[in-house]
Amino acid sequence: MKEIREKARELMKGYCRVCPVCNGKLCVDEVPGMGGIGTAGSFQSNINSLAEIKLNMRVIHDFNDPQTSITILGRKLDIPVLAAPIGGVSFNMGGKVSEEDYINAVLAGCYESGTLGCTGDGVPEFIYEAAFSAITSLQGNGIPFIKPWEDEELFKKLELVVATGAKIVGIDIDAAGLITLKKMGRPVSAKSATKLQEIIKRFPLKFVLKGIMTPDAARLAVDTGASAIVISNHGGRVLDHTPGVAAILEETAGAVKGQIAILADGGVRTGGDILKMIALGADAVMIGRPFSVAAMGGLKEGVIKYIETLKTELKQTMVLTGCKNIESADSSLLYLPR
Repeated sequence: MKEIREKARELMKGYCRVCPVCNGKLCVDEVPGMGGIGTAGSFQSNINSLAEIKLNMRVIHDFNDPQTSITILGRKLDIPVLAAPIGGVSFNMGGKVSEEDYINAVLAGCYESGTLGCTGDGVPEFIYEAAFSAITSLQGNGIPFIKPWEDEELFKKLELVVATGAKIVGIDIDAAGLITLKKMGRPVSAKSATKLQEIIKRFPLKFVLKGIMTPDAARLAVDTGASAIVISNHGGRVLDHTPGVAAILEETAGAVKGQIAILADGGVRTGGDILKMIALGADAVMIGRPFSVAAMGGLKEGVIKYIETLKTELKQTMVLTGCKNIESADSSLLYLPR
């Protein structure tokens, strides 16, 4: 991983510093780029809120090989981690790796490691074209995320998703405020629960709604008929001054637990972070920027190596907290000061 990170630092120079700790402090308001919007308060809140949560150490037990696999959205995953949707290599990461090579590395690395990668959407067209092509080549083993476009473009892209063979699709409802797209003649818009329900009923796909940050929004997502939500502030890239995902996860997940699959995306960097999020109520997590670094620095092999690292860290953390399998992870793993 050290070699992969050094290579990524070279290729991403001017766009990402590949800091020892990816915390948003040196990339404030670098959007495009890999930073957080405005003061980067939302990006940094993700990191800080997760760091504030501590784990209870329990080592009197009789297992040393905890089980990291889960089943979510009808798919068995070897580790409760998905690569979050990130696209736009040319303007976010420097463009020294092509969009096609980048997204193929993420998706193939995840698939060969027993999990799933997600793809991004945007303008220009080659972002989603590369994504759909990569998913097609993997017989539908990936999750494309689509921005909340106006009807004509949204429905066209969802039809293209069906053609890739994918069974799951995401909508970045947290991209609704991207005014830059409107200025480019490609407007996105907020969708009501009724409108989302209409969209979901129209296509033979499992829908994931990304951008849920409150219990009431989570309950509305259930009403739409979606199969999953992602509790996420879009990596701190769309709205400044939001709380960190870990700070609101327990309450938000608790409002809909058992009714819909719950993913959490925000500041996860290590196996310990994964277990914290699951103990707070997530079924699985998404990780964004570190997967980009792994793919830029090592392509598919970089992604595989990063997932191997996460799995090792997760197993170590589970052994040291007395957590035998992912299903048994709950708030008892967490230190809650009185």
